[in-house]
This record gives sequence, C-alpha cells and structure tokens, in this order.
Amino acid sequence: MKTKKLLVLLLPVLAIIGFIVLNACKNADNSTNANDANAGLTLEPGFSAVAIAENLGNARHLVVTPENDIYVHLAGKKNGKGILVLHQDGDKTTLKTSFANFGGTGIAIKNGYLYASDNTEVYRFKLNDKDEVINPDQPEKIVTGLVSKRMHEPKALCLDNDGNLYVNIGAYSNICSDFDPDKKGCPILNEAAGIWEFKADKPNQTESDGIRYAGGLRNVVGLAWNQQDNQLFVMQHGRDALHDLFPQYYTIHQSAELPAECMFALKKDDNAGWPYVYYDWMQNKNMLGPEYGGDGKKTADPKYINPVAAYPGHYAPDGLLFYTGDQFPAKYKNGAFIAFHGSWNRAPEPQAGYCVVFQPFKNGMPDGKWEVFADGFAGPDKSPGGAAHRPCGLAQGPDGSLYVSDDQKGSIYKITYKK
Repeated sequence: MKTKKLLVLLLPVLAIIGFIVLNACKNADNSTNANDANAGLTLEPGFSAVAIAENLGNARHLVVTPENDIYVHLAGKKNGKGILVLHQDGDKTTLKTSFANFGGTGIAIKNGYLYASDNTEVYRFKLNDKDEVINPDQPEKIVTGLVSKRMHEPKALCLDNDGNLYVNIGAYSNICSDFDPDKKGCPILNEAAGIWEFKADKPNQTESDGIRYAGGLRNVVGLAWNQQDNQLFVMQHGRDALHDLFPQYYTIHQSAELPAECMFALKKDDNAGWPYVYYDWMQNKNMLGPEYGGDGKKTADPKYINPVAAYPGHYAPDGLLFYTGDQFPAKYKNGAFIAFHGSWNRAPEPQAGYCVVFQPFKNGMPDGKWEVFADGFAGPDKSPGGAAHRPCGLAQGPDGSLYVSDDQKGSIYKITYKK
C-alpha cells in the first residue's frame, strides 16, 4: 500500500520532470539547428551560406563555370586524380568527373582553356563550348621545371588580358639567413621569392624563359588580376620568428602581430624587399629587417615598394578575388575578398585568421578599413591541427555567389545574398 501511495504522489512530479526534460531536448535541438545555420559560419545580415560539398580532400583553389560546373584543385590526388569536377544544381553538387594525375593549388579558366599547376609545372586543358575539358588525359605543358624546394612550394597562378600567365615561385626559406650568413645579399632571389611571367600559349617554357615580373615577395598564394585597373594584385605571406630570433628588439606580442600580411599592386620590375624589409602595420612603415641591421625602429630603403593594404601578422592569405558580380550589395562591387588560412605561430597569443575578409576598393585601389566577411570556419579551436575547416580558395559564380574552399576537410561553401 505504501508503495502505491508513494507512486501516486510521485506521478505528478515525474510528469513535470519529463516535461522539463522534453522541452530541454527540444531547446537543445533548436540550438543545434541554429548553430548549423549558414553551415556554421557567421555572416553579415542578408547573407547566407551552405556547404554544397564535403569531404572532397584537400581542396585548394577553384573556379566556377557559367554552366555551374566547379573545378576544384586538390593539394594531393584522390583516387588517383588531382582535379574534381562538380556539377551544381541549387545547393547540391554531384561529382561529374575527375582527372589530372597531379595535385596542386593554382587553377584558372581563360580564353577556352583550363590552366592548372603542380609544384613544378603549369598545364592547360582545352575546353569545349560548355567549358568541359576535351582531352583530360592529354594536357599541354606550358611551363616546366619551376623551382620547388623545402617550403612554399605551391605554384599559384593567374592570367591577364594580353596573353600572359603569372606564377608565384615562393622563397624556400623563412628569411634567407640560412643562405646568406655573411649578409652579402640573398642568393636565392634570382630563382625564387617572386612572380614570374610566361606566355599563356607557348608550350614547354622553363623558368629561365620567363620574366621575373616582380621580386622580393617571400611567398604568394593569393593573386588575382584586377580588371578595374588592369593590374596584378598579390597577397604576401610575411616572415616568421621576429621575437624568437631577436628578443632584444621584439616582444612576444609584436612577434605575433608582425610583420603584416601585405597586399601589393604590382607593376613590372617592382621589388617588395624580402628578405631585407618587412611591413609594420601598426607604424604604417616599411622597416629594415633585423638580419640586415634593423632594430624595429629603422625604416627601410625607399626603393622598395609599399603595400597598398596590410593585415595582422601570420593570418596566412591563401585566396584573393575581385568581386565583379551584381548579387551582393553595391559596396562589394570591385572590392576584394581575401581567404585567410589561419595562423600557427602567434603563440602564446591566441591563434587567429581562419576567415574571409572584405577589403573595400575605390578607383582600383583599397579604400577604407577591411572587415571580417565570413567567420567560424575553424570552430572553437583556432589551430592548424584543431580547426574544423580552413579557408583557402575563392571563386565567383555566374549569378554572383561567392564560393570558398576548405583544404582541411574538403568542404565547398556557397555564400549568397538576398535582400
């Protein structure tokens, strides 16, 4: 009897507890759904995002055709192929085909050809009238034998409107001190640390056949041709270890924030000054590098060009795109989007980057403060090993949508705007 009476008394209490738990679960589900909105990204009002592909592999740069096919270049091969072709239908994609027996980073479409690079070569594939590769197993080798040593090996590329191809050849050193112990001048500048220009339609060019278009650039992964002023723009990865190598001149905080990641507007024979120079975005000055007599206060020789925009240190800019579409609000037209891959070397300061930022432009040049456009790729752990996703490449779709690749887990994000 006592058990029955106790059960009768407990039933209302159990009912209340069950109601609370049920609603808590519903609220948790709603919270999860809310966090999953926009594919986990934080965007400005009016913008939305969806992950249209996942688990592709190390997706580096990409390009979208008028027919809504997406060419994605993988850092390495997947099932023996380095380029994936996705067909997009709304917010979903299907794997149409894959080809290329090489992985890499650079990829672009120009004048009926798809261009793609590995770490030492640049190839091109003829396209049909639907922007499909005609002979995927028979690419034409445009450039061969590019320098690729130790680090900064990816060959990012872009093309101008006059039949020229531009390729980054990254420095195979942080600051060249291992090749220039007597400080007589960095000996690797003749074959690396710059942008080389080649003919876009001439096969089997070697590095010596090209023109060293601009030098003093430690490593460039994001580069784009600005149609508004018909000029090459690049994003440089700045040097590392100011405090580690010169603690007498730089605090830990300064070493985390410096040097700036720099946007340069390049003309032929420009020299950005690496390894002799770095840019201090807090002082807004080109500084003399400590390996060559600098102390954090001495400015650099004015013969070296200044960046046209600068960003905090070690964010790692891997993608650059000039937005020419009409879908986004007017302020974005002809401005630049930059994909920051994220830092590894700001400790003990928090790691940072892992976002896409927007740089306003006016009359072909940066105008005003940059702003974070899309964030949240990394999740709670902003470190190379712990980040859920890391932005790398950028592309614009035929309807003006923005596409972002992730080379951590192989996702492709599509960002759209609706009034």
